[in-house]
Amino acid sequence: MTPTYYVCKYTPVELLTALGGQCLLLDETPDNFEQSDQIAHPNLCGFGKSVIQAVLTGQVKELVLVNCCDTIRSAYDILKDLGTLDFLYMLDLLHGNEGCSAEYAAQQLEELAQAYGEYKGTSFQKESFFQAFAPLPMETREHIAVLGAKMGGSLFSLVQETMPLPVQNLTCSANRSVSLPQEQEDFHALMVAYARMLLGQIPCMRMTDNTGRRALLNTPGLSGVIYHTLQFCDFYGFEYAKLRESLPVPLLKIESDGTTQSREQLRTRLDAFAEGLQEQKGCGPVEKHGYFAGIDSGSATTDVVILDEKKTLLAKVILPTGAGASNGAAKALDQALAQAGLQKNDLTATVTTGYGRSVIEGGDKSVTEITCHAKGAHFLNPQIRTVIDIGGQDSKVIRLDETGAVTNFVMNDKCAAGTGRFLEMMARTLQISLEEIGQVGLQWKEEITISSMCTVFADSEVVSLVAQNKALPDIVHGLNRSVAVRAAALYRRANGEGPCMMTGGVSKNPGVVAAIQEALGTPLFVHEDSQLCGALGAALFALELP
Repeated sequence: MTPTYYVCKYTPVELLTALGGQCLLLDETPDNFEQSDQIAHPNLCGFGKSVIQAVLTGQVKELVLVNCCDTIRSAYDILKDLGTLDFLYMLDLLHGNEGCSAEYAAQQLEELAQAYGEYKGTSFQKESFFQAFAPLPMETREHIAVLGAKMGGSLFSLVQETMPLPVQNLTCSANRSVSLPQEQEDFHALMVAYARMLLGQIPCMRMTDNTGRRALLNTPGLSGVIYHTLQFCDFYGFEYAKLRESLPVPLLKIESDGTTQSREQLRTRLDAFAEGLQEQKGCGPVEKHGYFAGIDSGSATTDVVILDEKKTLLAKVILPTGAGASNGAAKALDQALAQAGLQKNDLTATVTTGYGRSVIEGGDKSVTEITCHAKGAHFLNPQIRTVIDIGGQDSKVIRLDETGAVTNFVMNDKCAAGTGRFLEMMARTLQISLEEIGQVGLQWKEEITISSMCTVFADSEVVSLVAQNKALPDIVHGLNRSVAVRAAALYRRANGEGPCMMTGGVSKNPGVVAAIQEALGTPLFVHEDSQLCGALGAALFALELP
């Protein structure tokens, strides 16, 4: 039997089943939108594009949509014009459950029943209708809830894979739970009763009254919330802003574009959130004897630290990562071992971190750079409450408590602007070294604003400033301020507070440090080993491994 796909919780699945349909939630996550981008507007959100993509790839032949938002209306119009589906229907429902909403919805359901029945060549079977109702099983054990915009199966499986607790998907299309209506002899009366149950579910954000969504959070055992938003969709961003101020359990926001392309970037955020939950559960350190290595495999450099059982720093190495993370890690570890006068088999435990952590061989455990930077910063200065980490390809702001545990973090990992890579490209454009770009901006006289948010456009802006014969220190100072503005924005999003420490390779750039201090209005603590915080934190975790 050809399945009838749907994407919205307000789809009358029970009615379609009673008419002989086999209903399936369209839950696929495409690798890209190569086909849908050819016929849809580029700013259409990933929800709509994934629907169009599934049709264009031939997966979907029957589709019932609900007018939940402008994106789905646009997707319907595109698919209707395309004309390749065997059955396509748009159900028009009011965005509420008051007044005449149920009566109007019942009329729409009757029209759908007539169209679908004619297509299938079937009639309504009341017994099948009532048998199709199934309550949503709510998790009551200690668990993580996923809320927000529709999350595809691929991303949800990643969430399940990374979390230390059971995960329940309560995103918009997954929290469908329609109560059983009272039996009616008249079909229209039955559809009115059914419509009341359909519209009376825990509301989605499209409904005019969505206060009932609080029920999603009033579940026993709720230990954390992962909130998913979609690029170009504002519906659920408003709810997240409210939750951030009031939710009593840990909260992580992740955003996707509806494809699998951001999967590994999201893994870092999810891993860090999971590590924070495990720390809160009281996984205490188990210290032991020997030598302990931490390897931080970043996009630009690979850093290695070796500690002894008393947390004495025996070796520290910073090398360019090069083309392969595993090779870069092996070279850096060999140098660190030689520096410490040790052999590899002398190491009691090794923990890896950074973007290349999963491909480094020989590690006993991998920990995210977010948790490791927090651990390392706390070790160097226990008073630190906020860490600003600007590395080669991303920037992060991490909030710590008095024990050094992560309480909150935000990341910029989607764009090179405001990172070490940004400064490296600008130095190349200005034909100066990274060491020079760190110093020359301190002698600025004229304040120049680099307005472009994109690295590529900022490069063009710098070329234009050079053509205008602007002084090199003034241009570099403008670049430093550009980095500082982005760092300050992350700091505010994380609700940063002092004392504040800067880590990562860019912490060695005095011009950027000074610009960030000015933007924040607070001093930054910079340790001589700030760049090694990730590797140091990893080594400290190695020392605590059971």
